[in-house]
Amino acid sequence: MKASQIREMTREELEQKHRDLREEHFNLRFQAATGQIEKPHLLRAVRRDIARVLSIIEEQKEAGQ
Repeated sequence: MKASQIREMTREELEQKHRDLREEHFNLRFQAATGQIEKPHLLRAVRRDIARVLSIIEEQKEAGQ
């Protein structure tokens, strides 16, 4: 997911996206631990998406939105 797409989201949408990404990351980690993960590159992609969402949430907080 691109940062420009994330910036278009509202605060509530960002928080929901963060929760969804955390859940997805947990599931991927669980699959990796049990050796059932089919696309291990998704772990890195989800971690980066989580970081992007959190960064934009912080930007919005600093901007007073």
